[in-house]
Formats: sequence, structure tokens, C-alpha cells
Amino acid sequence: MFGEYVKLQAEIVNGKCPTCHEMTILVGLSREYFRCISCGADLQQHVNGHITYLPAMTHKTPLSAVRHFFGDGES
Repeated sequence: MFGEYVKLQAEIVNGKCPTCHEMTILVGLSREYFRCISCGADLQQHVNGHITYLPAMTHKTPLSAVRHFFGDGES
């Protein structure tokens, strides 16, 4: 295992981070997940006519972070 080579290809793109609201460099090791180099936020890339980066939400994401980005559902 330690004698084998692992090849990683990073994709580096420019984009606006929705977390820190900065035009910055986004680094991706997979085709759809990127990390902002300014604030360290994990982002998921969505392509629907144009490329959009949204905060990556998982089952471990705190509810406060979800409310921050999408509102709490109260009007």
C-alpha cells in the first residue's frame, strides 16, 4: 500500500463563495465538491445553465448553518 503511487488531480477555478461573499479561488479534488481558499467553506458545484457554487450540506451540517443560508422557514 505505501509503495504504490496515488495520482490526484486538483481542479482550480475562480468563483464567488456564498459563505464569505468573496471572488476567490476554489480548489476541487472531485468533479462537484470544492473548497474556498479564503474561508475554507466546502461547496458543491451545480450546473444548470450556468455554474453555481452552494454550501455543501450533509447530515452532519449544524441546523444553524442551514438556517443561515436558507432561512428558518418563518415569514
